[in-house]
Amino acid sequence: MQRDDFRLSTRLRVRWAEADMQGIVFNGHYLTYADIGTTEYFRALKQTTEGASSAQGNEFFAVRTLLEYKAPAYYDDVLDVHVRIARLGNSSMQFEIGIYRDEELLTTGELVYVHADQQSRRPKPVPAAFREAVHAFEKTPPQDASAN
Repeated sequence: MQRDDFRLSTRLRVRWAEADMQGIVFNGHYLTYADIGTTEYFRALKQTTEGASSAQGNEFFAVRTLLEYKAPAYYDDVLDVHVRIARLGNSSMQFEIGIYRDEELLTTGELVYVHADQQSRRPKPVPAAFREAVHAFEKTPPQDASAN
């Protein structure tokens, strides 16, 4: 995983409440950092996808998260949360996450979201406009797994 693979990066500073008595970031907070990154990713695409899914009664839901810790972050560290969509399926997508302190990769992650009906939570195809926005935005095109 290289920083250059990512177009979107969100910078944040570790707060006192996120660290334990050793000054190390508690592991659960890395999911919050990943969520901040994915929120900024959706925000970056909003110009081209505004209201497309919600207006039709559909939404993206997280169904799987995986984090791998390589080195700890500490209180007051400045972190860069890098996010990209690595894979687009018929109704799902996989975010790839890299959390860095300077040039050191601290944590990697995968988050899988499914596009589904808001009420029934039944999968729905990812809208074409969203796919197009992702392909136009990404530096590294996501793997197309829509036929799988």
